[in-house]
Amino acid sequence: MAIRRKQRALERSTWQLIAFRFSKNRLAMAGVIVLALMILAILLAPLYMPYDEMIRQDVFNKLQPPSAQHLLGTDELGRDLLARVLYGGRISLFGGMVTIAIAFVAGCIIGGAAGYFGGKVDTVLMRIIDMLMAIPPVLLAMAILTALGNGLFNLIISLAISQIPRFARVVRSAVLTLRGLEYVDAARCYGCSSLKIILRHILPNGIGPIVVSATLTLGQIILSISSMGFLGLGVASPTPEWGTIISENKLNLRYCPYLGLAPGICICLAVMAVNFIGDGLRDAFDPKTKN
Repeated sequence: MAIRRKQRALERSTWQLIAFRFSKNRLAMAGVIVLALMILAILLAPLYMPYDEMIRQDVFNKLQPPSAQHLLGTDELGRDLLARVLYGGRISLFGGMVTIAIAFVAGCIIGGAAGYFGGKVDTVLMRIIDMLMAIPPVLLAMAILTALGNGLFNLIISLAISQIPRFARVVRSAVLTLRGLEYVDAARCYGCSSLKIILRHILPNGIGPIVVSATLTLGQIILSISSMGFLGLGVASPTPEWGTIISENKLNLRYCPYLGLAPGICICLAVMAVNFIGDGLRDAFDPKTKN
């Protein structure tokens, strides 16, 4: 019992040290603040921006510049651009988070099993991963999405499958490094099951690179969702999404540049904030990598 208490105290102190290092990174904290403000603005949008403003068409007030009535102006159908950007962020931002969560869980299962059991299990799983990695992630996602058809659910599934190889490789590397250490052998002797050893002892001690990879990949997923929307794949108009908003207004960008600036700035801010957070986590987990 005393050994367990000491181990828990050591784990708490380790996480406290990581949090302290992260809090000292100004860019990372700026990223946290920007991302938190964007999430709050999107989640609380129904309180100050009715949903009807996003879908209500007013052709007599189309392509209006920013004003007190419409802070970001209106599009070619007279819909309020601010409302469409706010509600579109639910797909661009939260869709990316759900995609990363699915790829993260699947990658941990595949990479953890391959690294821990080794042998034929490792060979079979890694050959499947190698076949997926032979195709660029964006092309793989587009191929899967074309086969499944358009839609938010299919978009998330296709992007998640394209990112599973990355997480599987990172998790497998961490498991291979940790599976031969003394505390893992002690857990086996104590009678712990393989699943408990992987989830309780190996993954928590190798979670650093996995979390950093997930955070940095989130920025790529946000860009991919917007790119798919701009190309007409995944989420189709009139459903708002940052890439879709730019696509449906591309013919008017020359004369009304604000139509592309608002969603474009949101994409840039979200990606930069996530990348800053990822860099901060990398430095917090492994200070030696800090330049």
